Amino acid sequence: MRKILETIMAAEGAADPGKELAGVATLPVPESYRGVVVRADETSMFDGVPTREKDPRQSLRVQEVPTPELGPGEALVAVMASAINYNTVWTSIFEPLSTFTFLKRYGRLSALAKRHDLPYHVVGSDAAGIVLRVGPGVTRWTAGDEVVAHCLSVELEDAAGHDDTMLDPQQRIWGFETNFGGLAELAVVKANQLMPKPRHLTWEEAASPGLVNSTAYRQLVSHHGARMKQGDVVLIWGASGGLGGYATQLALNGGAIPVCVVSSPDKAELCRRMGAELVIDRSDFTFWKDERTQDTAQWRRFGERVRELTGGEDPDIVFEHPGRETFGVSVYVAKRGGTIVTCASTSGFLHQYDNRYLWMNLKRIVGSHFANYREAWEANRLVALGRIHPTVSRTYPLERTGQAAYEVHRNAHQGKVGVRCLAPADGLGVRDPELRARHEAEINRFRGR
Repeated sequence: MRKILETIMAAEGAADPGKELAGVATLPVPESYRGVVVRADETSMFDGVPTREKDPRQSLRVQEVPTPELGPGEALVAVMASAINYNTVWTSIFEPLSTFTFLKRYGRLSALAKRHDLPYHVVGSDAAGIVLRVGPGVTRWTAGDEVVAHCLSVELEDAAGHDDTMLDPQQRIWGFETNFGGLAELAVVKANQLMPKPRHLTWEEAASPGLVNSTAYRQLVSHHGARMKQGDVVLIWGASGGLGGYATQLALNGGAIPVCVVSSPDKAELCRRMGAELVIDRSDFTFWKDERTQDTAQWRRFGERVRELTGGEDPDIVFEHPGRETFGVSVYVAKRGGTIVTCASTSGFLHQYDNRYLWMNLKRIVGSHFANYREAWEANRLVALGRIHPTVSRTYPLERTGQAAYEVHRNAHQGKVGVRCLAPADGLGVRDPELRARHEAEINRFRGR
């Protein structure tokens, strides 16, 4: 691993970085590598502990694991950086169920998939790094390519996946429903997960958009999601967070009017720095009277606040991901004929809403899950062009991944929390300093928050 890192670091400041990086093809593949894992024999460690009190620092461990053999259509990537997503938090606290359930199910699919069914799970659904090797049949990528990985793992052996790969019955989220994820020194991905690394970004910046930017793109922009158009009023929950920070940027970039919902003045200021003008501090509203009863008066008050900001308009689109806590008010405030598009349930999976506001006002609820390769590629292209920017607020070394996940679990973060895997420091990997210089302020606006 040391030789691999030395070869990659030789590209820093080199006249021809690609030539230096191509040298990884001549290096032997390590027999093992360090990865962040959860362990099958520890899945009961939080039994009886309330969700809020479960601590990822206790379950996420860095350990040496064997390097798996590559199969057809796969690539082995030296991971320079990764990032924390909510699925890593869910994995670390074994909710809503242990991910070893996913690995066992995947392992029954084929002899090749059996590799994933192990007593440990290497986690992580983001990565930026260097291709080390490719398996049989891979022609698009070669050793030395600088790449980012999106997290859709799909078999594509079923007809259902060939119109939209997200509908493939064997669609999985890499590093969550598969093994060998991105929070590690090496990662195994399918070649159709790879995309070019944006040349003006550092490793930790390039690693951070993959899951959340692609998810927000499908949810808002794609014809599979809300089909956002110019002038749409888009209500965005958690608008300064890992997912909402990209939704806010995509709305602004696409000519829509974001109404950003946040939980503190500091987060409100971040939204304004992104260019959003309409911001609501949700700490002024309590949508539940108790554990079982929602407060419809607060729904109305919240809707009135939205209309105050928009000049009397209700949201054309509600960008939903908190779930149980906010779903009732989301259905209520969407305009007549509007769309509530949901991709997650970070506050709870069982949603309650008043169906009268849905059916009598001809609203739509659209489920949206990650993105297909085309959508992920288009979302990454916007980053590479400098139209959408990373939202990294802080980074940690691989050894402190548990702390990084703990902060996301406690919502004590802004934007995305990055993790350096092989990268020895922040700031490495920039190949286009001129483009970076034009967007330095936007790239760093979440830093230190």
